[in-house]
Amino acid sequence: MTSDPALSGKSALVTGGAKRIGRAIALALGQAGADVTITYRTSADEAVETVDALEQLGRRGFAVACDVRSEESVRLAVARTVGEHGRLDILVNNAAVFETAALDTLSLAQWDAVFETNARGPFLVAREALPHLRQSRGKIINIGSLGGLRPWAGHAHYCASKAALHMLTQAMAKAFAPEVNVNCVAPGWIKFDEDREVLAERLAGKAPMRRNGTAEEVAEAVLFFATGPAFITGQILAVDGGLGL
Repeated sequence: MTSDPALSGKSALVTGGAKRIGRAIALALGQAGADVTITYRTSADEAVETVDALEQLGRRGFAVACDVRSEESVRLAVARTVGEHGRLDILVNNAAVFETAALDTLSLAQWDAVFETNARGPFLVAREALPHLRQSRGKIINIGSLGGLRPWAGHAHYCASKAALHMLTQAMAKAFAPEVNVNCVAPGWIKFDEDREVLAERLAGKAPMRRNGTAEEVAEAVLFFATGPAFITGQILAVDGGLGL
């Protein structure tokens, strides 16, 4: 006789879950037994593919268009998630933007565009989801970055936004306790097909593990927080092969 999956009967919401790390997280939660809603902004085709993959796992998958910069869009996405699955147990704030830009020529528009998605977005989604998460004694997992722990000169606005998310994680952990625990996964360089190979190889050479990470390894860290003890809260877990050491 086999036991039920760890997240059987649970409902998860993954922002930016159509592709890359978000897709890997959504599928990992589905494999662990959760029904999963993903949000997308421009990746409609990829969202359909991810929902299909979730349904092939035997889970209820659902995709909803959402701009995490918009209060109204976030409100609708959370309402549709709860309407579709009847509850909300896990929120993964994954939606983010990344840009390379020299700090001395960085425009205000560039700065604001990164912050409104990477820092304001998780705040808006968490605030809207909080009543449902309190009811289910749920969990929030934010996706930060090694860039929020270490300065990258060519990505100052990105690094600052992720550092803000790390601090927001810890503030949420105190403010939302004891009903909801809040943690953060901070990936290092994660390899994708379109990676700049020269940079990827250089960073892999600097990491003690001598390679770059995968989206699936980030998803495993998210799954640790999603299925682990609620007594763990306010933690920032670097998944970087030791690159930040």
